[in-house]
Amino acid sequence: MDKVFIEGLEIEALIGIYDWERRIRQTLVFDLEMGFDNRVPAATDSIADTLNYKAVSKRLIEYVAQSDFGLVETLAERCAGIVMNEFKLDWLRLKLSKPGAVRGARAVGVVIERVRTQDGNG
Repeated sequence: MDKVFIEGLEIEALIGIYDWERRIRQTLVFDLEMGFDNRVPAATDSIADTLNYKAVSKRLIEYVAQSDFGLVETLAERCAGIVMNEFKLDWLRLKLSKPGAVRGARAVGVVIERVRTQDGNG
């Protein structure tokens, strides 16, 4: 399986369960790997045939900037659903990092992997 990736996409968001977190915007970092057959765009050399990582990035920035979740788990799941459904992916690995959330750790967060089932759900 070919993969298209986005690495280190930083997005400011309102996220967290503590009172102090509800008053500030925090930087979240997204890493995505998306299963996509790159043979067609390689043959045509046309952006119309690609999984446009700029469009994926812009959509995530738009969504995350407007979001207001307590848990990174919830935000990661919603983002995965958006990317899987709107960009018609069959496989996605999404890592959502929350830098500075735990003293002594560079970042904490979640990694989720989703595969579209035969009934079309991711």
